Amino acid sequence: MEESVSVIGTGLMGTAFTERLLAAGYPVYVYNRTRTKAEPLLQLGAQWSDRPLAQSARIIFAVYTAEVVDHMLLDMQADLKSSHTIIDTATSSPQQTEALGSRLAGQGGASKEGIAYLEAPFSGSSEQTRRGQAMTMVSGPQEVFEACRDLWDCLADKTFYVGPWGNAAKMKLLTNLVLGLNRATLAEGLTFAQRVGLDKSDALDVLTASAGYSRVMDTKGQKMLRGDFTPQARLSQHLKDIRLVLQEADRGGATLPLSSLHLDLLEQAENSGLGELDNSAILRLIESLADQKP
Repeated sequence: MEESVSVIGTGLMGTAFTERLLAAGYPVYVYNRTRTKAEPLLQLGAQWSDRPLAQSARIIFAVYTAEVVDHMLLDMQADLKSSHTIIDTATSSPQQTEALGSRLAGQGGASKEGIAYLEAPFSGSSEQTRRGQAMTMVSGPQEVFEACRDLWDCLADKTFYVGPWGNAAKMKLLTNLVLGLNRATLAEGLTFAQRVGLDKSDALDVLTASAGYSRVMDTKGQKMLRGDFTPQARLSQHLKDIRLVLQEADRGGATLPLSSLHLDLLEQAENSGLGELDNSAILRLIESLADQKP
């Protein structure tokens, strides 16, 4: 029997993590602020706990940002011990993850070791994660990373250790910058194809075989063709990430013209009511802009 793991947050990614852990034989305790959202996982064999830190030494947080992780840990302070390893899978600013890692490392004081913290954002949708096709970037103490090797093997197809706290956040923002632009480009390409009289399905086949291919065509192409925007990763979540990208670029003294345009498009999409849909719903905005007369 594997040692138990607690998963905090049972949204799209937390659900995918829990399903993979259960399938691999881990006892899994789950906690979510709204218990009803965890019911499908309880039916699969996960166990509910109001005190997930009291159940497991390794805790996976699948919540919005490191700031949320920090607030939740303060609420659970009574159960937090130096034996815990906190694995934060959120996409956050590097400053947030560095600050949280430093705070936890120093929490033990002179009498005991600090609390281990790893930032491990995943690149890939919840569906890719569920299938074991996602990639993760991990930063924090390398010896703690190595001690969690069994979790990386269970949850990710590829894992990269990228150094000290903050680096994983930067790498995740990098991947989301390119990924989001690929998605927006595909939406514009399919819109162009339709407007010039091409069959969109044929266009996707040709694009997939061309030098312009990207994996986005595999993961989002059919959703765009079908108009199926059931969320695997929400558009508003990506908007949050692109805001972080531009904040970090500004901190580094860089101007990112394509990401600035992408931010404007995503804000328009969210203002149009697309925020809770899958991020492939950027297609709807691109189509509406294509119909506007100069």
